[in-house]
This record gives sequence, C-alpha cells and structure tokens, in this order.
Amino acid sequence: MIRAHVIYSGRVQGVGFRYTVLELANQLHVTGWVKNLPDGRVEAVIEGDEDSVKKLALEIDQAFKRNIRDKLLNYSEGINEFQKFEIVY
Repeated sequence: MIRAHVIYSGRVQGVGFRYTVLELANQLHVTGWVKNLPDGRVEAVIEGDEDSVKKLALEIDQAFKRNIRDKLLNYSEGINEFQKFEIVY
C-alpha cells in the first residue's frame, strides 16, 4: 500500500475537478480525500495499492491536462487511514 499527497495548481477549481477525482478514485478502489484550497489549488491524499494510486494520478493528469499548470506529488508508505474516498469541504 502506498500514499500519494498531491497539490494541483492551475485552473483546477470550478471545472469539476474534485467530482472527477472522486469518480475515478471510486472506480480504482482507492481511499483518501480531495479538497479545494483557499488559494485556488486542489489538494488530494490517496491511499491504495501502488498500481491503482499511480493509475489515478495519471488519469487525473490526462483528464485535466489543459487545466493543471503544476503539481507537487509525494509518495510515501500507506497507513490505511481512510475507509473511503471523499470530497472534503
């Protein structure tokens, strides 16, 4: 199990970003959360098996390639902290 902590910048709010991430995460059976940040960025924490977490990161990049200007991505060992994937407000 691995954990990805990602912060996306660009035009990532107001474009369905969080809802798309939620849908993709549920399809890949990973857990964690995604939320808008006050400065216009979007933050996500994703846990699951390595292939699924990395596939989700790739699918997000592909789905929003026109919106994402930059991302900070860090991987670490998963700690099985979450029961599901959700949007945090």
